[in-house]
Amino acid sequence: MTTIIRADAPDALAGAAGRGSALFLGLVCLVASIGGLLFGFDTAVISGTFGFIEAQYGLNKLEVGWFGSSALVGCLLGAAVAGTLTDRFGRKPVLIAAAAFFFLCALGCAIAPSFTAIVAARIVGGLGVGMASVLAPMYISEFSPPRLRGRLVALYQLSIVLGILAAYFSNWLLLGFAQGHADAFGSAGWLHRTLVAEVWRGMFGVGMVPAAVFFLLLFVVPESPRWLLKVGKDALALQILARVSGVDTARKEVGEIQEALLHDGASVVELFKPGLRMALMVALALSIFGQMTGVNIVVYYGPTILEAAGFTLGNAMQYQVALGVINFIFTLIAIWKIDSWGRRPLLIWGLAVVTLAMAGTAILLLKGAPALWIVLLLCIYMACEALSICAVIWVLTAEIFPNRIRGRAMSITIFANWATNALTAFFFPWYVERFGMHAGFFSFAAVCFVATLFFWKFVPETKGRSLEEIERHWLA
Repeated sequence: MTTIIRADAPDALAGAAGRGSALFLGLVCLVASIGGLLFGFDTAVISGTFGFIEAQYGLNKLEVGWFGSSALVGCLLGAAVAGTLTDRFGRKPVLIAAAAFFFLCALGCAIAPSFTAIVAARIVGGLGVGMASVLAPMYISEFSPPRLRGRLVALYQLSIVLGILAAYFSNWLLLGFAQGHADAFGSAGWLHRTLVAEVWRGMFGVGMVPAAVFFLLLFVVPESPRWLLKVGKDALALQILARVSGVDTARKEVGEIQEALLHDGASVVELFKPGLRMALMVALALSIFGQMTGVNIVVYYGPTILEAAGFTLGNAMQYQVALGVINFIFTLIAIWKIDSWGRRPLLIWGLAVVTLAMAGTAILLLKGAPALWIVLLLCIYMACEALSICAVIWVLTAEIFPNRIRGRAMSITIFANWATNALTAFFFPWYVERFGMHAGFFSFAAVCFVATLFFWKFVPETKGRSLEEIERHWLA
């Protein structure tokens, strides 16, 4: 049982800021959000490598799907163990491990001698992605004041989008460099093969830089104060919270957290009891529907989709960068408005437009419409995805579960996220080869329609509420 600390304990507040420090809060959230940048980079960098890997190793479509989804197998494992590890060892050590996995993945892919080695390195990177996807938004939410929590956790989604954009941009630049300089070395030989046929190694290798930065910066931020209170390190937790929001607010927050922890001893079974069962259902729906709206298919297979619409590979990568820029801009808007407009309106109205955009894209692909029309609808689709479920999913899943079981609950929901992601990524190349690209987009449109209805019916508004107030809502 947690011991209640005295609000006037002098040692607990030694060195704490009287009114809190926005700079300290910003530093903590910025460092944690780099995990999102690596998440985005690692999952999107593969989009520029499919054609090269398929040609070099003579892959069939199911093998292409395995290449595309191999990292997601690691994501499943990472998400599955992250909750247990973080509840036992804390948020920070597991984030450090995730950063190490990111670095090993980038290095392994860059020097891999075979297709099997590439897949193994991608699985290792997936471990890092899976753990970061559970821990980074949780870590940010446990530091954030209620009035800012939405936009601070959404900063994680912004970092994912920034990582995706960085991957698109670096892929495009490296391809342009390779194609522009290959002729200088002749049409044969090791240098020509390295510059063009194996440019994918450089695409993967770029990820070592942000992974190393993330690893080092994690050593300068503190552990989550909510986890510290859970394990009895009350004075340190109070001191950290006082640096975030000031002494008076910190005392109040500690009291609320400790009151919630008095009911600790929870197991995963509690998630299936009335009240929290609904929270689990909402979180699972966000995770599963979030993947089946097709956003990661566009992220992974964007150049393939655009080539099917009629673009060359170089132009397809260029327009993929444009999609990444739109994703980034509308994620910024979501962060700006999520704490004023609320989670629910962004989620429901954004997905309604996504449904129409996906259906429209499917019709254009079926009719063989001009490629630029398809790009236009994909831009609308990406804008509304960024504004709605892509921003809201991380905020809601990080805030709707009680502190005592948040790590394990998020592991379950993020595991479902990555399982759905892996299945769609694995089967997409085979599905479109058999039924056509338009069939894939019609399927995504149908899922978006069902998701919009579900969220309208079951998702509550959580803006402006403390994590403990949200817990009381489910248990009322």
